[in-house]
Amino acid sequence: MVKKCDFSGWATKANLLCSDGRIIMKDAFKHNDGQTVPLVWNHQHNDSMNVLGHALLENREEGVYAYCKFNDTESGKTAKLLVEHGDVDSLSIYANQLKQQGPFVMHGNIRELSLVLAGANPGALIENV
Repeated sequence: MVKKCDFSGWATKANLLCSDGRIIMKDAFKHNDGQTVPLVWNHQHNDSMNVLGHALLENREEGVYAYCKFNDTESGKTAKLLVEHGDVDSLSIYANQLKQQGPFVMHGNIRELSLVLAGANPGALIENV
């Protein structure tokens, strides 16, 4: 699934211990494959000014990959520059309706993808700009 985008990378990677103690399992977000979610700054999804664009999600063997496009707002333009310059290279998902078995996340629903300074999942990184 190659898409026209400003950048792409891992929204979350499976089988890695996250800083919140959770481990996302393979296909935990399989039903989100092909969905588009908002791209926001640092999980601040309570204000429309923090919407930077959108992300198209792709479920893969290793986790969930994202193809991201910035919008033309001032926030979107600033975020694009930060990504292009390599100042920000981490991603993080916000998901709800989680089903866990101990620390293992078996299922959930991704609601947004965030650009962050440091993500909980060590593999959630921007790969291509």
